[in-house]
Amino acid sequence: MAYIGGQPEPGCLFCRVLADPAKDEENFVLFRPAGALVMLNRFPYNSGHLLIAPIRHTGELAELAADEVGALMSALQRMLTILGEVVTPDGFNLGANLGRTAGAGIPDHVHFHVVPRWNGDTNFMPVLAETKVINEHLMATAAKLRAALAAG
Repeated sequence: MAYIGGQPEPGCLFCRVLADPAKDEENFVLFRPAGALVMLNRFPYNSGHLLIAPIRHTGELAELAADEVGALMSALQRMLTILGEVVTPDGFNLGANLGRTAGAGIPDHVHFHVVPRWNGDTNFMPVLAETKVINEHLMATAAKLRAALAAG
């Protein structure tokens, strides 16, 4: 409800977060590899739902240079490994919504969603109660993922 009913902050979420590393913990930033930003989605579909964005502000994936795409994909690969070790999903949904019509909530800064999935993770709550159940608090998930990133 905070997302639905709240006033959006002005400007680009990713650019605000990139500009203020002192707020990484409260913004659920996990990792700032060269050329990318990795953070937990504050309004996740499942526990461990990540957002991975390039440093450069553009809504067009085709506008990214090869090294920017490489940094983005490298961060994505690393986080698939870390999520696999920490939250042990049965699979992942990976995606980028390019443009508002395609569902992009932040259409001006391309980013990928990484959503861990488990067999049977869809339940009756979204259908009957219009509610999503997340089985772990974001701060607990962030702590586990940060520890795994620090370990290697």
